[in-house]
Amino acid sequence: MKNLNKVQLIGRLGADPETKSFQNGGKVVNLRVATSETWKDKNTGEKKEKTEWHSVSIFNEGIGTVAERYLKKGSKVYIEGSLQTRKWQDQNGNDRYTTEIILRPFDGTIELLDPPSGNGNGQQSGGQRSSGGSGWGGQQQGGGGASDDLDDDIPF
Repeated sequence: MKNLNKVQLIGRLGADPETKSFQNGGKVVNLRVATSETWKDKNTGEKKEKTEWHSVSIFNEGIGTVAERYLKKGSKVYIEGSLQTRKWQDQNGNDRYTTEIILRPFDGTIELLDPPSGNGNGQQSGGQRSSGGSGWGGQQQGGGGASDDLDDDIPF
């Protein structure tokens, strides 16, 4: 039996991406993504909401570049990666654990889900998809063009 470690999220960024550089020239881009669910309380009829916060670490250079360039606080995003728990020590020497979603080189996907909008320099800030492999392919998702013609009722 094959193992699978895959996470898929659709949520909004709680803050702008944070980039940290390493001495070896590498970098990591960190995101905080909120996912929320809402429901109506059966007893009171009151609308309830629960929000989960997810830490995302991008070690994929192509995807990290897209995140730095196009994402900001409030951006709606689809993220696909794997879970990883790491152990660290706090200021008092106590062991702590953090579970985060990791996008590694040649693995992971980010898709910007906000509608495209111009930012003054001819670039679009939404509708971009970046996946593992060789980095960002710059593919457009939505925003008009021939891809709208492909919205047929295909049974698969």
